[in-house]
Amino acid sequence: MKKPILLLFIFFASWKISAQTNDEVLKSAQLKTEIIKMDSLLFTVAFNECKIDIFKKIMADDLEFYDDRSGLNISKENEIKSFTERCGRSKKLTRKLNSCTVDKLGNFGAVQVGEHTFLEDGVPVGTAKFIHIWERKNNEWILKRIVSYNHQGIENKKS
Repeated sequence: MKKPILLLFIFFASWKISAQTNDEVLKSAQLKTEIIKMDSLLFTVAFNECKIDIFKKIMADDLEFYDDRSGLNISKENEIKSFTERCGRSKKLTRKLNSCTVDKLGNFGAVQVGEHTFLEDGVPVGTAKFIHIWERKNNEWILKRIVSYNHQGIENKKS
């Protein structure tokens, strides 16, 4: 009599574990979708199209930007100034996402780790790796921390 009860217990326990795992996978997929959407809004719309209002809204007021070329910037105003200057140049700089992973950071938000290519007037000029820390605040995502590193130039040889 104890064996059937034990088997039922094992069955229901494994079913519950499976359901939790499926829920976690769905939440993970939803999180990645949301962060990829924010990445697209930040770069495809704000960065590539020079939409300063969107750029300002996505960046946290206490933004920290770590860059392997220029060091640490802790001023949102400096990022906005740099953004505005870049948009005023004659050559158009754009960014294309090559790949990324997204993982949950507890109840805080998410970490996005990836690689992207920068193009000048449509021609690839360099690649870099990045880490973005996204914070979920008042049902909105804001970019809290940026690490940009391993910048590599691309030689465009014409044959």
